[in-house]
Amino acid sequence: MNHLLEQHLTGEQRETLKGLDTPRKIQDYLDATPYSPEYANRCPLRVMNDRLAHCLDGAMFAAAALRRIGFPPLLLDMFPDPGMDDDHVLAIFKQNGRLGAVAKSNFVGLRYREPVYTSLRELVMSYFEQFYNINGVKTLRTYTRPLNLERFDHLDWEVSDRGADAVEKALLARKRIPLITPAMAEALSPVDELVYKAGLMAANYDGLYKPRV
Repeated sequence: MNHLLEQHLTGEQRETLKGLDTPRKIQDYLDATPYSPEYANRCPLRVMNDRLAHCLDGAMFAAAALRRIGFPPLLLDMFPDPGMDDDHVLAIFKQNGRLGAVAKSNFVGLRYREPVYTSLRELVMSYFEQFYNINGVKTLRTYTRPLNLERFDHLDWEVSDRGADAVEKALLARKRIPLITPAMAEALSPVDELVYKAGLMAANYDGLYKPRV
């Protein structure tokens, strides 16, 4: 087991991390961590030190915490069309043969998923209705296959922001798998008003993507 992150923590932080012994507890920690509107990436160590995270930061922290309890550190990225919205990164895990996810988001509906999904597509599609921009447009269009962060161990991604930047670059370069056709996208209805309001409860408005299209 990789103990690099623990080696850089205070005693109190190590106890906190030790307590994150289920995916749900990892999600609870991220939900209690304020959303960062900054573009710069934080490695898992800085997430704990600063108690701030955006979606990539949170997913990387979740991957490190999941790794500590025996899961591989896997990230999956979900994308809109360019200019519509932010992408969104999940830390995914498998229990009893089913997939779930831990995630940090400014939107309530884009966070945890129970491990009940039989495929990556099924897991990703569970985010479809909640994946919308501030104009009320449903924006999820593509996703990537999982990226195993063990590839970046030589960059000390758990404790180095340089490693976090390399992970982001790799995610953005991965092949994107379409979820819907252009005709389906054209026919989508706007987000329901109550769903829209619920999704933005407690959002940090400085961190919301401003659509260009």
